[in-house]
Amino acid sequence: MPSWAAPALGMGYEPKYGASFRNFDYVNPDAPKGGSLTLSASGSFDKLNPFTLKGTPAVGMGYSSNGFVFAEYGLIFDSLMTHSEDEPFSNYGLLAEDIDLAPDRLSVTFRLNPKARFSDGTPVLASDVKYSFDTLMSKQAAPTFRSYWVDIKEAVVVGERTIRFDFRRRNSELHMIIGQLPVFSRAWGKGKPFDQLTTEPPIASGPYVMDKVDFGKSISYRRRPDYWAVDLPVRKGMFNFGEVSYQYFKDKLGEEESLKAGALDALEEASLNAWIRRYKGRRFDSGELVKEEISHRRFTGMQGLVMNLRQPRFADIRVRRALALAFDFDWLNQHLFHNRRARTESYFQNSDDLMARPEVSAEETALMDRLKDKALYLANVRGELPRPAATGDTADGLRRNLVQAQALFREAGWTFRDGALRNGAGDAFVINLDIADRASEAVLAPYARNLAKLGVTLQYRLRDASLIKKKQDEFDFDMAINILGGSSSPGNELYDDLGSKSAAEKGSQNLSGISDPVVDDIIEEIVDSPDRKTLAAGARLLDRYLLHQHYVVPMYYGKQYFVAHKQRLRHPAAALPQRLLAGSWLLTMWWIDPK
Repeated sequence: MPSWAAPALGMGYEPKYGASFRNFDYVNPDAPKGGSLTLSASGSFDKLNPFTLKGTPAVGMGYSSNGFVFAEYGLIFDSLMTHSEDEPFSNYGLLAEDIDLAPDRLSVTFRLNPKARFSDGTPVLASDVKYSFDTLMSKQAAPTFRSYWVDIKEAVVVGERTIRFDFRRRNSELHMIIGQLPVFSRAWGKGKPFDQLTTEPPIASGPYVMDKVDFGKSISYRRRPDYWAVDLPVRKGMFNFGEVSYQYFKDKLGEEESLKAGALDALEEASLNAWIRRYKGRRFDSGELVKEEISHRRFTGMQGLVMNLRQPRFADIRVRRALALAFDFDWLNQHLFHNRRARTESYFQNSDDLMARPEVSAEETALMDRLKDKALYLANVRGELPRPAATGDTADGLRRNLVQAQALFREAGWTFRDGALRNGAGDAFVINLDIADRASEAVLAPYARNLAKLGVTLQYRLRDASLIKKKQDEFDFDMAINILGGSSSPGNELYDDLGSKSAAEKGSQNLSGISDPVVDDIIEEIVDSPDRKTLAAGARLLDRYLLHQHYVVPMYYGKQYFVAHKQRLRHPAAALPQRLLAGSWLLTMWWIDPK
């Protein structure tokens, strides 16, 4: 083995956990195994293949065609490496025992663990890894993968359990992100075209296999008694339930009632209003159901109302600024959220070194100097850092914002006449917005009232989540609730999130359709960053530039997770890691008290 090969790597820093670590600090390594966990899901599903664009995959599989939800959140697929939740970006060996980055940084080699086995008992070999990569990079898979790994030229089988990935160019994180490759067997589907695999259960190496499937209604997973990685440090204390099942509901209210009836074991609530008003009853009074508020400071990204920039009316920055001025967060926080929400101000919210600061740093200035051909576009970012419009919950504050919005609309060619805001052609300004959850109605109703004062009509409609996804994949929408950014170590995923090429790629993560050469160039600088300090400077500049473009109506984020669960469920005593979602924490690290 080459002297520079390692079982773990950090993105520009030394990993926290050494080669002899026993388990991650945030898990209970002695958590008991067994029992069943019943959770809920919204909408419906029509396929068991999470890697293709068409259709909606079952929840619990860990990946989606609209972007990565990595192996820690999935039950079926193991990846080459796995990351810890209490570091910005460190990879530790899972399927791969060692990672070997070439001295010229133009290739990386993984040596597979000889114990690794698929659910059918066959060994995980380098040929399976190559098959998985080649398949995901083909047109039969969703475009997210081709965008994410665009700089990887090919996968080369070096030996039975050794695989090398060759790069098209040097890229500071390619050797890290290819470690996230989900691996599946060549036997999955028995030669059937990959994009036609819909009902065939995957053959993979993860801790669970599919047990029962009722398409659109429910799915259950059974823990593998022969799971090969059960004693690995990266899996100690994790995936503790003997069975995990999901029941599908058409709306959140149905999920709440099912929890209160005892049919669900746990439910994470996103609506603070619902949490306070509706999570009560006999089972809560008796202690059978427990309400937990779990504080966090998780990287949240830019949660907001994104506008479809492919429509000419949203291409005008004055229109985007005007629409943002009508969103009254201060009123919402006092009247709906009991002052327990915080305003989203950054595409890297809650990251100390990635969020843009009021002052432009020397590192950002140096980066701007390297982008001299974009000087005209970058000139305004040296000015005051834009902050979301505030009202202080006063009528005067909202009135001032609406007067400013009215002036911006007028400058952009929109005037109020015949009962509506209209352009020169007489077209009324109407925005359609589809929502999958009734909880959004309480937030959107005040926004719609404020927009109506400007002559803008906001029509929000409750629709099935799968239909909303399909429409958004086709870019057939006006405005959508979405989260942009938020990675603790931004890099290649930015091509798909914000890059110009992805703006025209149906099914991409670039829902807004951002197509901006300045964004493209800053992304290149971030991807090429040699260390964390340089990467952070690029992220701050990107954040600063995006905020100046007003692509999103910033919304808010929660400072706590709200989880209701049966009393018999237990979780680690350690504080919730900054990166971890409550849902994945519950799924992977909780257990059932055997007493």
